[in-house]
Amino acid sequence: MKKDLGVKPFLFPMPTYMIGTYNEDGSVDEMMMAWGGICAEDRVALNLEADHKTVANLKARQAFTLAVPGADTMKESDYLGIVSANKEPDKFARTGLHAVHSTRVDAPVIEEYPVTLECTVEKIEEEPYGLRILGRIENVLADESVLDEKGRIDAGRLQAFLFDQMQFGYYAVGEKIGQAWHSGAGFIKK
Repeated sequence: MKKDLGVKPFLFPMPTYMIGTYNEDGSVDEMMMAWGGICAEDRVALNLEADHKTVANLKARQAFTLAVPGADTMKESDYLGIVSANKEPDKFARTGLHAVHSTRVDAPVIEEYPVTLECTVEKIEEEPYGLRILGRIENVLADESVLDEKGRIDAGRLQAFLFDQMQFGYYAVGEKIGQAWHSGAGFIKK
């Protein structure tokens, strides 16, 4: 029997992504987010509240990076989601993570994150729930440690983790259980 829970954001899994921008003084701002993702071949959509420091940076710089954190940086990444750069301007420095400037966009690349999308801001729209930021992917950077023998990103090597909106937990990802566009092919009538 199913129980009615009302209107809740209970969809699992939710990704954990890190948005990287620069503050007005050139220091790094990094923020964890879960409300967004890929929305087209070369586009990402981020859903953010307007009062985030990251939003001011996105408007000013018109660029950002969107990275996939690994389980080895879960504590640092969680901290970057808990603490606002509006209140703690040096929050990134406290984590011990390392940043370099992207060669493609005006945003930081965090060396410890295995996959980073370098993006430009294409559109910022006000919506009833907050802001929707549409970004164009200009390039993808991947650490060699997460690439397979053909040079493709291997999700099992990412050590990515997901957010659970229902119990407020993080869950490791890694085990491959099937092949997309193949595992269910046996149901196709021939």
